[in-house]
Amino acid sequence: MRTIKLGLFGLGFTMISLLGSAQTWEIYDQNIQLKSRILNEDINFLSEQIRIGKTNNQVNLLSKEFRPFLNLKGHSINQIIEPWIIVESKQGFGAFHEYGEEILALEYDEIQTFYTRLLAKKGNKYWVYDRMNRTNHMIGEFENATLAQNGQVIAKGAQGYFLPISADPDRIYKEIKEVNENFIISKEDSGYGLINREGRYVLDPIIDHMVHLEDDYFYAFDGNQYMLIKGREEKVDINYTSYHKITFENNILLEYIHGKLRRVMKNDGILLDMTGMEAVKPVGKNWYNIYTREKKVGLLGNSGWEVNPIGGVDAILPGSENLYPAIKDGKLGYINKSGSWVIENKFEEARQFSNGMAAVKLNGQWTFINSKGTLNLQNTYEDAKDFHRGLAIVKKDGKSKLINTNGDIITEHGYDKISLLPDNYYLTEIKGDLGLINPNGKEILFPQYELLRRESSDIILARKYGKYGILDDEGNFRLPIHYHQILFDPTSKSILAKDITPALPIEIDMKSNKKRKAD
Repeated sequence: MRTIKLGLFGLGFTMISLLGSAQTWEIYDQNIQLKSRILNEDINFLSEQIRIGKTNNQVNLLSKEFRPFLNLKGHSINQIIEPWIIVESKQGFGAFHEYGEEILALEYDEIQTFYTRLLAKKGNKYWVYDRMNRTNHMIGEFENATLAQNGQVIAKGAQGYFLPISADPDRIYKEIKEVNENFIISKEDSGYGLINREGRYVLDPIIDHMVHLEDDYFYAFDGNQYMLIKGREEKVDINYTSYHKITFENNILLEYIHGKLRRVMKNDGILLDMTGMEAVKPVGKNWYNIYTREKKVGLLGNSGWEVNPIGGVDAILPGSENLYPAIKDGKLGYINKSGSWVIENKFEEARQFSNGMAAVKLNGQWTFINSKGTLNLQNTYEDAKDFHRGLAIVKKDGKSKLINTNGDIITEHGYDKISLLPDNYYLTEIKGDLGLINPNGKEILFPQYELLRRESSDIILARKYGKYGILDDEGNFRLPIHYHQILFDPTSKSILAKDITPALPIEIDMKSNKKRKAD
């Protein structure tokens, strides 16, 4: 049994001491109401469907009530990739389906997984289990073999490469390269080809050169013909062909006609057809600066011109809110979509506009400007990030802080680091300890934790001195920092807290959860 001694909150401390030695999992609902307890179980959630428990060095599948219902015969879980559970024992590796069916006995040296297949190795021999026809058969002896992203097996033998579960398992390839979940690029004496998930050619091996671009798009060259190809399950689409030279350099596809740059290409065809181009330079993913013979520069996006070519600039960067950072004579300012200067080029660095403000660097210091170019020189910083929902991270006097659009510092403390999280909360850090600020800039937790993670609304997982607890969005404890492990089961909407006796009591500064004077 454990006892909790609550200190005086006016003094700002809670002392937690524990007695007893029983290991217990306490099971709570989403409202942190205790539902039940389980003794002597080591539990892990390996997916939304798979719950694993370990007792007396035996691994079991657990029910939704976290009770053992199937012994997995091993001593540990090697890997989980739905729907497969790979189990390890002294005899070797085996495989179970997530519903509990034993697929491969625990006797293999290695098992690789795919959605519908397993590849098992014992010595130099390989077996494939196919879930569709529920068969396990040996495919041969190889130096090595791997399950590719598209489900084929790529095997290497003394003569070359093989696809032993394809329609032509004895065919020898000089090279095999997996590119994504749909296709494999192969090379034979006749050239390069493209193979689908069924192991069949959708593009015969007659291509002199082939490069994977992204997704199912490929750049290819055959004889004196250039091609842009889209892979399909049955047969590829040749989206674009040309007898003029197409190059793929710096991740840009460019076409030259009679030796002169003429077209900027995208994966499936022409992005820009323009005479008088001299150079193309990337300025971010899917943005390009187009330089013309008339000494003009334009900003080209993936859907066409964002800023038409204009004179008097050296480069144009991707922008927002109809303002684009532009460089002239080594200084940055802002132009609009028509190419007119809106804000004078006088900055050493300049970022995109956000919430009507942009961070700029002037005389070695960062500050912010509005869309009219008005500078807030009263507030300068060593660094400044973009505004997000009306707040920005800045660094002043060596400390990171949050400001609003008026330039007011809204955080009471200075931190070593502030990071914006995907849920719009801010993670703070001081000397490696972590704290939390909500999206409105209110500090919830002062940095004193080793780990903080928002699991859902009003549930924050915290760790200190290796022990776990749960807090709400106001920084109040819902479960004390006491547990050896806390797990969240989204399927049953349960929270499991592992209770074991710690070696020492844990001291939590409750007052500093929300407020502490700046150091």
